[in-house]
Amino acid sequence: MNRYGFTVGPTDIRESDVFSAPGGLLDLLGVAAVVLDVEGRITLWSPDAERLFGYSAEEALGRSAEDLLVAPEHAPQVREWFRRVLEGEPWAGGFPIRCKNGTVCQAEFRNVPLKDIEGRVYALGIATEQTQLREVETGLALTAPLFYHSPIGLAVFDTDLRYLLMNPALEKFHGKPASECVGLRPADVLTFMDTAPIEARLRRVLETGRPMLDQFTSSITPDDPDPEHEYAWSTSYYQLQDTRGRVIGVAAAVIDDTDRHRAAVEADRARRRLATLADAGVRIGSTLDMERTARDLADIAVTDLADVAAVDVLDVIFTGVDPAVPDTGKGAAFRPLAVAAKPPSDAVHAADPVGEAVVYATDRLVTECVTTGRPVMVPELTADTFRRLGSAPHSSTLARAGAHSYLAVPLTAHGCVLGALSLLRASNPRPFDEEDCAFATELADRAAISIDNGRWYRHERDTALALQRSLLPQRAAERPGLEIATRYRPADDASGIGGDWYDVLALPDGRTALVIGDVMGSGINAAATMGQLRTATRTLAQLDLTPCQVLHHLDRLSAELDGSSFITCSYVICQPATGECRIATAGHMPPVLAHPEGPAETLDMDPGAPLGLGDSVYTARDFTLAPRSRLVLYTDGLVETRSDAIDTRIQVLLELLAGERPLEETCDHLLEHLRHPGAPDDIALLVARRRGWN
Repeated sequence: MNRYGFTVGPTDIRESDVFSAPGGLLDLLGVAAVVLDVEGRITLWSPDAERLFGYSAEEALGRSAEDLLVAPEHAPQVREWFRRVLEGEPWAGGFPIRCKNGTVCQAEFRNVPLKDIEGRVYALGIATEQTQLREVETGLALTAPLFYHSPIGLAVFDTDLRYLLMNPALEKFHGKPASECVGLRPADVLTFMDTAPIEARLRRVLETGRPMLDQFTSSITPDDPDPEHEYAWSTSYYQLQDTRGRVIGVAAAVIDDTDRHRAAVEADRARRRLATLADAGVRIGSTLDMERTARDLADIAVTDLADVAAVDVLDVIFTGVDPAVPDTGKGAAFRPLAVAAKPPSDAVHAADPVGEAVVYATDRLVTECVTTGRPVMVPELTADTFRRLGSAPHSSTLARAGAHSYLAVPLTAHGCVLGALSLLRASNPRPFDEEDCAFATELADRAAISIDNGRWYRHERDTALALQRSLLPQRAAERPGLEIATRYRPADDASGIGGDWYDVLALPDGRTALVIGDVMGSGINAAATMGQLRTATRTLAQLDLTPCQVLHHLDRLSAELDGSSFITCSYVICQPATGECRIATAGHMPPVLAHPEGPAETLDMDPGAPLGLGDSVYTARDFTLAPRSRLVLYTDGLVETRSDAIDTRIQVLLELLAGERPLEETCDHLLEHLRHPGAPDDIALLVARRRGWN
């Protein structure tokens, strides 16, 4: 530690320093040396004395220093100082010297006595220009306190990148006193961080001379190893040269940038979470499928919030309308809907199988979440909390996977708890905090609304489907001379269920009426309208009316039922004994005739107006159903898609009907190849084949 308060390098001499190059400070000061004998005559005169005072050695040597250099008025004082020096008392101070050019030089002197081998006494005077000396002293006086008291960490490295100087601010950053760092490289001092980039920058500046400014570095510190408390520094590097331009090292200025770094990290985290919420707003709620919504929620949760996410809903959602979780002391029945992990983790193996109902005990953390309707957060999992995550094998799996923090938030919609979103952290070292809890609650609330809508739509779908199935024929149709196969497939979306129907009716004289129709509405209302039309059709059939008359009466009835419904229908009367058929359609899809040999074809006929206009006129067409030929009646759900032209799809239908196969197999074949997953509309299909007649 020098007199300015900062540590300098070691004083032991290294091999490389034995014949080191001279420094530049003495050259900067221009120190002059003058030796006087006891008579005050100049016996030695250095080149710097000539430069400082203007007299050459020939002009100065042997002359009285008082006569040559001192003004008469200062002579008494100079003789007194000279006497003291010869008596062994050193003297130092400033004094004006007369120069050869007639000017006066204010010089700073250090005068000491000398003795030669014979005991003769001399006076040695070392002098430099006082103004330049004061500038150097002022610079040091300013620089040293700034270096020592600066809040900026400062360090000086030699050409081997070893610490020469280090101020207290940098001691604090490094967590070590300067005395332990001087003479070492950064890699030896900063053992808690990757120093390769730091030494690369030092070397680059040392070699190129170009400063490197505001270089960012971040790391934990020995005093605070918590990864949540990462520190950051902005460092600038400068090459150091002496007065003669020689490179003597590198200086580094280190600014604590932790607050700004943490603010930037928090801002980036907030931006990412806003982006996650925006993504959630697009993905969650895009479907009424509860399982799909649960999967979307779990996938979004492991994007920025957790390493493992699970969505469990109360099983009563699937069995009742209003879920409730009474505290029976026996736990609660759940149905896991989704589990996700990112990155992949063995922790997912601790989750119960998706889709299978399971009872969770009352002390399970997820049970506590749904029974209280409040989040449950465990920042640090313990043996007891691991036990409350599941059975012993499951909790052991979680522990081995590195799970260390848990959070569960309820799925609440309209004041009703539907289930819970459970989150775990394993690879992410941060424990869950209140900000995470608020974010998870926001995601859960968005998903809960969609799940709640999904359960109501599912309830409506199940009700409509039950009503629809109850209104369709309950037994396989059997008519003399005809083979008949039928199918009904509900839409995958609840909004598309309820309007399609088919019927097979016995008529006098062995004839049979084949009916297919489509109420374009949805849900229970469409199913109820369909039920009324089916009943009316069966009643009208008993009056032995023609197809056109039946459709005319249905048209008037439909206008009175619901003017907003779009209803189509085809009505066929077939005499199996002769194969004679008559058909009329009300805006329905064209019927298809498939022959045992040759291509299938659509019947060319007037499609007619849909039912419900109230005063429509319908035209019938007569055709013959040959033995073994098939008549195919269907609703638009079989052939319509959002992307393909209807003509293209009907052509596919005709191609699928090529060749002969059993009617039941024919129905399955058509549904397999024409019905798309996620179909938005229900399908009614009726296929009739005339038996062979001798």
